[in-house]
Amino acid sequence: MADQNWEVVETIAGEFQAELLRGLLEAQGIPVVLSQEGAGHSLYPVTIGKLGKVEVLVPSSYREQALQVIQDYNAGAFEDSQESETPGDEPPSEA
Repeated sequence: MADQNWEVVETIAGEFQAELLRGLLEAQGIPVVLSQEGAGHSLYPVTIGKLGKVEVLVPSSYREQALQVIQDYNAGAFEDSQESETPGDEPPSEA
């Protein structure tokens, strides 16, 4: 995969959000590399402005698939509709 061209599919403010997106893409079988300016990794990381931006790159052959996953993510397709309920919680039955 070293000879592949990598393309930026998203630019995100903050490393935490970029790591979340990387995990989502990798869970879909898409290789991901994150790229951030040097100040983002210093002793006192910068998380705002241009130095806080993280580029999400994928191989060119995965570009369309990655863009679809990102679109679905932004549309809420990966949200759990029952995230507020814990396992075993059932609504009270009416007697």
